[in-house]
Amino acid sequence: MKLGLQLGYWGAQPPTHHAEIVRAADESGFDSIFTAEAWGSDAFTPLAWWGRETSTVRLGTSIVQMSGRSPASIAMHALTLDHLSGGRVVLGMGVSGPQVVEGWYGEPFAKPLARTREVVDIIRQVLRREGPVTNAGPHHPLPYTGEGSVGLGKPLKSITHPLRADIPIWLGAEGPKNVAQTAEIADGWIPIFYTPRSAGMYQDWLDEGFAREGARRTRETFEIAATCHLQVVADAEEKQRVVDAMKPVVALYMGGMGAKEANFHNQVFVRMGYESLAAEVQGLYLAGKKDQATALVPDELVDDMHIIGTAGEVKERVAQWEETGVTTLMLSLGTPEEVRSIADLLA
Repeated sequence: MKLGLQLGYWGAQPPTHHAEIVRAADESGFDSIFTAEAWGSDAFTPLAWWGRETSTVRLGTSIVQMSGRSPASIAMHALTLDHLSGGRVVLGMGVSGPQVVEGWYGEPFAKPLARTREVVDIIRQVLRREGPVTNAGPHHPLPYTGEGSVGLGKPLKSITHPLRADIPIWLGAEGPKNVAQTAEIADGWIPIFYTPRSAGMYQDWLDEGFAREGARRTRETFEIAATCHLQVVADAEEKQRVVDAMKPVVALYMGGMGAKEANFHNQVFVRMGYESLAAEVQGLYLAGKKDQATALVPDELVDDMHIIGTAGEVKERVAQWEETGVTTLMLSLGTPEEVRSIADLLA
C-alpha cells in the first residue's frame, strides 16, 4: 500500500504551510499528493503551483467536479499538467451533488451515471488523439447542435500531443450503481468514508463492475485510494482530544453537505449502519443546531473512520486498511514533521 498526502480544499484563506508539507512528502517517499475542490479553491492550480518543486510524487485531484468544466476542458487541464510534471498526473473526478452542481455551476444534475460515462469517454478520446473528438450523448454532445447553436461546430483534435495517451482516471463514487460503474470504466476508485468496518459492503458492487464486458481493470490492477486523518498520540487522553476535534467534520458531512432530500454523504452513513443517527444529526444540523449534532457523533465512528493512536496502534490500524484492498492511503497531515515521522513509522 502506498501513502498519499491529502491536502483537501482551502478554507477562508489559502494555507500557509502546504509548500513545506508537499516538499516533505516528496522527500520522504510518499507516492502522491492530492488536492480537492468544493466551491472556493480549485483542484488543479495548487498541484501546478506546489507540484513544480517536486520530482517523484504523483499529482492527483480528489476530486475535480465534472460539472465545473466541460469534459474537453478537464482533459486540457490534465494534459497540460501531465506535461509540466513529467507524466505524474492522476485525474480524480466526481459528480458532486445537486446543491453544488445546480446552485454553484448552474448545470442540471440529472442522470449522473450517464454523464460520468460521457465525460470519461470524451477525456479518453482527447488523450488518445486518434482523431477529432465527437460525442453523440445527450449530456455533452460534440459538436453541439442544440438550442442556440449557430451550426458551425467542428470536431477538433487536440493541438498539443499528450505526453501520455492514457492518464489514470479515478472516480469518486458512493452508491452501489456508481461504484459498479467506476469498477467498469475507471482505473481507480476514491471512496468517501471507506473504513475497514465498512469495506465489506462494497465488494459485491466492485465485482459487478469488474465482471461487465469491456471492463478496463481487474481487482488486481484496480486502485482504491481511501482518505483518513492519521495522528500518532501519546496516550488515551490525547486520543480523546483528537477524536473530539474530528467530530464537527463528521457532523458536517453527515448533516450539512447536501439537501435533506439528496445528501449522498448522509446515505453512506446509513449504509454503514447509522441510519437513525444520520437522520437525527441531519435534522439538528439543518436546524442550525450544529453543536448538538456534533455531540451525537460517537467516538467509535470517528475511530473507525480515522487512524488515531499510539505508534504501535497506528501500524496495526494501517495494516487493517491495507488488508481490505486499499492500494493508496491518502492521509490528512498537518506539518512537515508529521509527514516525515509517518513516513519513517510506516516505511
